[in-house]
Amino acid sequence: MCQEIVKSSFRDPSGFVFTKNGEIFRQINKSYFEEYDLLMKSGLYDELIKQNLIIPHKELDNHIIKPEKVFISYPYEWSFSQYKDAALATLKIEQIALKFGMNLKDANAYNIQFYKGKPVLIDTLSFKKYKEGSMWIAYKQFCQHFIAPLALMSYVDLRLSCLMKNFIDGIPIDLASELLPLKSKFNFGVLSNIHLHAKSQKQHQSDAKQVKGNISKFQREALIDSLFSFVNNLKPKVQKTEWENYYSFTNYNDAAFNKKKETVSKFINIVQPNNVWDLGGNTGLFSRIASDKNINTISFDIDPLAIEKSYLTLKENNEKNILPLIMDLTNPSSSIGFANEERDSIINRAKNVDLTMALAVIHHLAISNNLPLNKIAQFFSKLSNFLIIEFVPKQDSQVKILLATRDDIFTQYDIYNFEKVFSNYYQIIEKIHIENTERTLYLMKII
Repeated sequence: MCQEIVKSSFRDPSGFVFTKNGEIFRQINKSYFEEYDLLMKSGLYDELIKQNLIIPHKELDNHIIKPEKVFISYPYEWSFSQYKDAALATLKIEQIALKFGMNLKDANAYNIQFYKGKPVLIDTLSFKKYKEGSMWIAYKQFCQHFIAPLALMSYVDLRLSCLMKNFIDGIPIDLASELLPLKSKFNFGVLSNIHLHAKSQKQHQSDAKQVKGNISKFQREALIDSLFSFVNNLKPKVQKTEWENYYSFTNYNDAAFNKKKETVSKFINIVQPNNVWDLGGNTGLFSRIASDKNINTISFDIDPLAIEKSYLTLKENNEKNILPLIMDLTNPSSSIGFANEERDSIINRAKNVDLTMALAVIHHLAISNNLPLNKIAQFFSKLSNFLIIEFVPKQDSQVKILLATRDDIFTQYDIYNFEKVFSNYYQIIEKIHIENTERTLYLMKII
């Protein structure tokens, strides 16, 4: 297989990422040799590895490094605490770098990924030698990529991280200032880093002047410490969402619920996947059936609080094999950025998925969102070779709730048509009816 440059890495003059035979590599350009050598010889890299703050890599010939593989997620797919931990990791890296005579030349949220349950820096070429008296050139970017989204999620609505889809280079400070409520100005961190920052930008945008100055290393460290304290004290907006307590209101009794878990576990054992995606994973209860088997598992859900709870569970239990992410299946992450190539769609990121799970979601897609069964089957078939799916018929109490406020125009929504349509894409390996329910679980393999 030929070498292929990763399209998202074209902006960095220090080097680029490429793939070969399914493996990831990073080429270090000659212009960055000196900085890279300082990173490695100063002890900074070793310290960051020790603190689980940078992706490990192996050095190859010709200034090529081979980093560990990591699933690429994007800030608009993170819960509040994931976003907050990514921000704190960035600041912690800057704090450590200063102690070793280096600093971050950028603070791009996309440079942080979740590796074995923890946020780590994946851009090994983000460092430069610290120059005495210099300002932190990444400060504005940190405000746009981290402080603005977190402040909006804290004071306005958890869902506003989705603005990062429209503003790939970070949410503009003036926009964040306009969207934040008056009470946010009583928080000194928000006041100084958003409101006064926006005012300063406006004052200087017409005179072509840049605000420059010299600050001591002590002042630089004090700035990073204050940002760390401010971010660390931010709390998510208190709000109710539709699915955060989903498992408290299911129509399964204990025996049926346990039977469903046993069946899902059985199907996973049949497939023996290396990677699993759980679509509509809620707080991750069924996702963890896979991750507890040491299978790399991505647990997607539309509900930001459900994903928040799943991530907090991950942290509490120090889980390494599960990554909860926010995803609307009716509008999944698309390819965006320059030439629509900088950030991959969810389908493009599904190349190594062995098994997809879709438990108790098909009725929401087909009835709540009017998606034809054929479209649903077609979408799922693009993700993996195997599928565990739960069919929920109209007789089910949850479907009756969905139909209570609308006309039943779904004449093709029944188990016969479900099997007929999905058989155009899959072979049904096994199906098991869950006793004391109206539901059926299927294990399918792509044709």
